[in-house]
Order: sequence, then C-alpha cells, then structure tokens
Amino acid sequence: MKMNNKFSALQDEDSGEESNCKSLDEEMYRQVKPCKGEHPLQYTYCFWYSKRPPGRPADANAFEKNMRIVSTVASVEQFWKAYSHMKRPGDLNGHCDIHLFKQGIKPLWEDDGNKNGGKWIVRIRKHYTSRCWENLLMAVVGEQFMVGDEICGVVVSLRFQEDIISIWNKTSSNNQATVRIRDTLRRVLNLPPSVLMEYKKHDQSMRDKTSFRNTEVYHR
Repeated sequence: MKMNNKFSALQDEDSGEESNCKSLDEEMYRQVKPCKGEHPLQYTYCFWYSKRPPGRPADANAFEKNMRIVSTVASVEQFWKAYSHMKRPGDLNGHCDIHLFKQGIKPLWEDDGNKNGGKWIVRIRKHYTSRCWENLLMAVVGEQFMVGDEICGVVVSLRFQEDIISIWNKTSSNNQATVRIRDTLRRVLNLPPSVLMEYKKHDQSMRDKTSFRNTEVYHR
C-alpha cells in the first residue's frame, strides 16, 4: 500500500496540512484491494483523523471540514503498515479524535450508515488509552463482536482530563446486538466491574448537539 503525507495528520497534528487534492468523497470510496499473498479483511476500513477546539461544533458541516482520511486498508498487512506509521493516542496532545470506520461510512451521526444507530462509550484513564485502543482495533478488524454488519466503526477521543473510547453500531433498536457489543467490549478492554458503560443513540446526539452528555448509564 502506498504511503503518503496524510500520515502527518497523526505525526504532526499542528502542521495545518490539508489532506490532498482529492475530495473527501473521492477518497472515501477509493478502491483498495489486498495485494497478492495478503490476508483480506472482511471489510475495507478507513482511518480518519479530526481535530477541533474544545466546545460544541457549530454544525455537522463545520465538524466534517476538520476531518480527513489518513489511510484506507483492505488486508491485515495493509492495516499493520498503516497503524505502525501512526502515533499512539497516548503520544498525541490536545483535543482530537482518531476513527476507524468501514469504507463508505463517515464518522458522523447524520451519515446514512449511522443515523439509526448509537454508540457505547467508555471513559478511560489516559495511562491506559493506547493499550485499550489497540485491543479494540484488533477486535473490530478480527470480527470478534459476532454481530453481523452491525459495527460501523470505533473512535478514540482524546481530551484533557480523560479519554473516551466508543464503538458505533448501525441499529440502536437491535437490543440483542447492542447488548452483545457491550459485553464483548467489556471483555476486549478487560474492564473491571466497577467501570460504567454508557450508551447514546445518534438521534439523541443530533437533538442535543453533544456526543458524551445525556447518556444512558449501565451498571454491570
């Protein structure tokens, strides 16, 4: 897989560099296939990066302007090559997000692939963020959640006092899949029983314009 300067998004987050001459939509649907001898993933995924000042975004369009795709991967080998070129969450500063989503789905509440779904949220102490993020990535691309095509993507949100990991699913009304995702996420992250898990539907986020407030809290 050809590497390019878009990886500077995760190597130098203050560079102010634009992604490249391709539009976001062109890049999101760019055809990427496993090379000969590589091990294909069940889905093609895009790594995204976004950064914005603290506070609530003005609207979806403003938020989307601060997002860019840093890599698209279709095989195990391509995934590791991309991941090895990225800084780990614990090495980044400021208020930013790293996303891994299935190709064709933007990490936005309003996207057609997300709008009827929601997300599980886990608040992480900063010391553990990088390890938890890597474990979650392995579980997603390795299809450990066993919920068909319900998984849309995962996000690590780096904040000043704590970090937040979330996993987005397609159908919030699919209780069986949503509960399975919750239980698998707890296992994958090796969460102690005392750690609370929160769920928020995307239509609620669209109404109140927040990602992590007004959530439903679940006790084990």
